[in-house]
Amino acid sequence: MATDDDSFAWDQDSILSRDLLSATSAQLCYENLNRSCVRSPYSPGPRLILYAVFGFGAVLAVCGNLLVMTAILHFRQLHSPANFLVASLACADFLVGVMVMPFGMVRSVEGCWYFGDSYCKLHTCFDASFCYCSIFHLCFISVDRYIAVSDPLTYPTRFTASVSAKCIAFSCLLSISYGFSHIYTGASESGLEDLVSALTCVGDCQILMNQSWVSINFLLFLVPTLVMMTVYSKIFLIAKQQAQRIEKMNKQTARASDSYKDRVAKRERKAAKTLGIAVAAFLLSWLPYFIDSFIDAFLGFITPAYVYEILVWIGYYNSAMNPLIYAFFYPWFRKAIRLIVTGRILRENSSVTKLIPE
Repeated sequence: MATDDDSFAWDQDSILSRDLLSATSAQLCYENLNRSCVRSPYSPGPRLILYAVFGFGAVLAVCGNLLVMTAILHFRQLHSPANFLVASLACADFLVGVMVMPFGMVRSVEGCWYFGDSYCKLHTCFDASFCYCSIFHLCFISVDRYIAVSDPLTYPTRFTASVSAKCIAFSCLLSISYGFSHIYTGASESGLEDLVSALTCVGDCQILMNQSWVSINFLLFLVPTLVMMTVYSKIFLIAKQQAQRIEKMNKQTARASDSYKDRVAKRERKAAKTLGIAVAAFLLSWLPYFIDSFIDAFLGFITPAYVYEILVWIGYYNSAMNPLIYAFFYPWFRKAIRLIVTGRILRENSSVTKLIPE
């Protein structure tokens, strides 16, 4: 009677034999290497379309987030603790566009990894680190918006530049430490050595994760997600109550809507709504990937490669979405873009330009 070990050994032989047979009728990632992965390129038409779609996403992520960072850091009126968090979030998305998306584009279209084993691990670390950095930033931004909406007049003394800096440092250090530790220590592949050995070939950049680390990954995504959903539900409840109170006051006196407190509350509610949309976009982009990766680890990694690539690129495209959201909802950002792209930002004293009405 065959044992489980014999069965797995037979599976390994079957995998290798199938790869060798496929290699005789298909292109290889590296023609002169025996352990080369089989290359499965798209035909010229779909290939060009995929490069255009993925390349557009990368360019949009780089240029859009560069505009966000430039606007917030250059114009003094935008120097606020909340906007520093937004600029730091834009930096994480910018790095996705520079360090992750171009290389992922080649891997997805060509079906091979041409950038070496060292950068394969580094690329995976960047991917994980920037994703978690984004969600931690969004979580802190949601808390910031809650404080601003619930008590707009005392908010400036509660969420200071020092608090914002601590939130940024925590988000970056935790995400980078986690992203690099579980990849470079090899802990994520513990218990999967035989499967990794059977699937490994030259030209592949596939790092498997065992069930324990996949569960940790999912929790690191799920916990901030639940926090954000709870906080934003409270924000919109408060905003609704404030709107009803202001409407009631307007019926009593026409001057009520002109009060400073009402103008501040209205501005903070609009900011909360806009950033709430950014949070929703992030969750919709990355939730399918995290659910699939969690389930996949417990079902023996059965997700087809093309499905995995689709889910990953939906997540990557989120890095290009935030600048579009800001441009659609924030007049000050549209004005800042005009000043930047026309070169007027280079004029003397351009940093004191008023972008937001007082």
